[in-house]
Amino acid sequence: MQVYHTESKREAGNSTYKSKNVDKPSVFTVWQKSSMGFQGTDGFSVYDDAGQLVFRVDNYSRRQKYLTKEIVLMDGNGKALLCLRPRIMSMHDRWNAYEVDECRNKQQNSKLFSMRRYSMLHKTDKAEVSLSKLAENNKPKAVPGFRIEGCFEQRSCKIYNSKEEEVAHISRKMTNGTSVVLGNDVFSLVVQPGFDCALVMAFVIVLDRIS
Repeated sequence: MQVYHTESKREAGNSTYKSKNVDKPSVFTVWQKSSMGFQGTDGFSVYDDAGQLVFRVDNYSRRQKYLTKEIVLMDGNGKALLCLRPRIMSMHDRWNAYEVDECRNKQQNSKLFSMRRYSMLHKTDKAEVSLSKLAENNKPKAVPGFRIEGCFEQRSCKIYNSKEEEVAHISRKMTNGTSVVLGNDVFSLVVQPGFDCALVMAFVIVLDRIS
């Protein structure tokens, strides 16, 4: 899976997760389960390479999209970071993302990005992201931001910026010191220095819904 990036109003280097070593990639283990641990709850729990919980999604619902109002990405302490909402009447499985403090804002320019499946005719992991940017007349406009290719269900994804530099990738998780591959509910996410880790995690959540 490949994603090509251009700048958005959320700066790429303004990550909500601060790596201990800014010169090395941030390595995460993503567990597709709510950190709350209640029976019947879905979600995401994301741990860094030191085992610290850094991102989470609790009470994540896998119900039909028209029953899902919004999904909130939080940091490890439960602070809301991004709000994701499906567009109900969308044939492309479009989702919109907002900064949390703008999530209740009804203004069009409060949207951070939109992500949709590339084709409405075929169920494919190919997707594209449009970033929201204010034009000179202070009106919002959509600009190309990312293109996503690959197979999220196989946990094989790569993320590139507009210069075709790799900024992140998703892969199957292997146990330390062995070649044993874990199930799809646990996978690895590696984000290169200077890129917004929360933004990448938001893509992962949407991919899980449209794949």
